[in-house]
Amino acid sequence: MTHKHYDKIQIVDLLLPCIIGVREWERTTPQNINLNITLFTDFSKACGSDEIDDTVDYVTIKKDIIKEVEASSFKLVEKLAQMVAEICLRDARVMRVDVNVSKPGALRFARTVAVEITRTRE
Repeated sequence: MTHKHYDKIQIVDLLLPCIIGVREWERTTPQNINLNITLFTDFSKACGSDEIDDTVDYVTIKKDIIKEVEASSFKLVEKLAQMVAEICLRDARVMRVDVNVSKPGALRFARTVAVEITRTRE
């Protein structure tokens, strides 16, 4: 019998500065955005081998996200979320990714505003 695996790696509350927004001041002043990322993969091989090469290297993915987010300049949080999803899907073992990008302080009287996208390898 074949089992399907829906294992997850979660990167929680990755806080990064970037240029994000449509207002004039937002185009020049970096703001913090908060990322929550869930990588869907299959741990079967790694559970047997106990080797890093048999799983998703979340450290490498995190470093790539930091490098590209901090250098980015988007008007829309949606576009930023798409870029983060594309970075995650570069690893062929990532079958699906959920990306939640929140922008603290973006909305008066609200702690944060968030956008969430799901992308799959298809």
